[in-house]
Amino acid sequence: MEGRQWFCAGGCTSLAAPVTRPHTIPPPREFSDALAGGGDEQPPRRWFQKDPKSTIAVRHFAGPMVFREQLQHLRVAHLTDLHVGRVTPMAVQEAAVDLTNALAPDLVVITGDFVCHSQMYLDALEALMKRFTVPVLGVLGNHDYWSGADEVRRALRRGGVEVLDNESTILTLRGQKLQVVGLDDAYTGHADREKALKGMRHDVATLGLTHIGEEADRLWPRGVPLVFAGHTHAGQITLARLHELAIGRLAGHKYVHGLYGSRKAPHAEGGALYVGAGIGAAVMPLRMGERGRREVAVFELGAEPGSLDEHHAEQSPLPGRAPSESLMAKRREAVAKKREKRERAKG
Repeated sequence: MEGRQWFCAGGCTSLAAPVTRPHTIPPPREFSDALAGGGDEQPPRRWFQKDPKSTIAVRHFAGPMVFREQLQHLRVAHLTDLHVGRVTPMAVQEAAVDLTNALAPDLVVITGDFVCHSQMYLDALEALMKRFTVPVLGVLGNHDYWSGADEVRRALRRGGVEVLDNESTILTLRGQKLQVVGLDDAYTGHADREKALKGMRHDVATLGLTHIGEEADRLWPRGVPLVFAGHTHAGQITLARLHELAIGRLAGHKYVHGLYGSRKAPHAEGGALYVGAGIGAAVMPLRMGERGRREVAVFELGAEPGSLDEHHAEQSPLPGRAPSESLMAKRREAVAKKREKRERAKG
């Protein structure tokens, strides 16, 4: 059987994945409703149904205009903040993967926080990643560093995930080249944009992956027109715009959930960002409000913006507040202290 090949800038080995037939773009609302289990208005009781797939929204978007000149059509599924661990049931994690597979993407991208507070569930994480039926690329988040970045990376790679640590890779998917730039976690100070962008080609359609959405501001001018991020969980409680208060004004994020920027911006003069709502939780699993639902976002690269029935249009960012140097130092110190605590526990 013919396979897809990954051509990695870092010299990684080639992997093969089944070839899927060329996609036709489905009717977006029908597509979403059929797989997510209903329309936009979900009564509260749906959160407690036995079928975990009913708690996961499928949100559908076109890619940037510039990709129309570079790609015929590729489908990319974005997940983030799985937080595999004791807070989020494995039935929910497996439902998210199975739902993603049912969408028949060419590529899955996951933007950090694979684990939740510990390394106890790394075997479960590995098994979950093996459940995907197409290539998976990912970057780490702050919880991955708090729990042990090296151990999380090894589990992901055993599960078949290519982890991008401040590097780029070029994939060939259904005969089309797609470049992906991955930033290591910016929250804990591990992102290195110059290293990630070194050797990046400007004649290939390019995606960016980062755990922290604000990194998009510095990737767009460097020729990355579409960036995926996570971290915020969309606030989880989105009733009465509480997510904008908690994540925006209090935590200082410009980008809380969904689509920002412009997909029609000229190359290297701007771009778009999608901040995913995530699948898991780190403290409490409660999610309330339509925007707070667990989420798989599907992007049709090569489709014209405005040609699909999309969940929402590009939004204006909040004012935001960049973390201070002293705050970044505290975050780096927290990673070091947690690492020392794990080493002491090992004896």
